[in-house]
Formats: sequence, structure tokens, C-alpha cells
Amino acid sequence: MRTSISRKLLSASILFAVAAALSGCGAVAFPVRVTSATAKVVPVAGDVVAYPLDKTADAID
Repeated sequence: MRTSISRKLLSASILFAVAAALSGCGAVAFPVRVTSATAKVVPVAGDVVAYPLDKTADAID
């Protein structure tokens, strides 16, 4: 009986931790931000290419 309660409590704690970690969607926006930062390094065209990526990352956040 105690193991079942402990297991449910552990499962609920893990679920809460995962939900809290993903609540800001920073994990989802991170690859878009990295791609944008990489594109900005390219002279002349980098800022033009990075602009829509920045807006996309802002929309995700």
C-alpha cells in the first residue's frame, strides 16, 4: 500500500517538474534563437535572414 502511494507521489512530482520546466517554452525557442544568432554572423544578409527567426522565437516565448 505504501509503495503505491509513494509511486503516485513520485510520478506526480516528476510530472510537475517537467511541466514547470516547459512552461516558458524556452526549450522550444532555443534552437530558433541559436539559428538566428548563427545567421547574424553572415555579413550583409545575416540580419535580413535573422529577423523572421527572431520574430518566430518571440512568438514561441
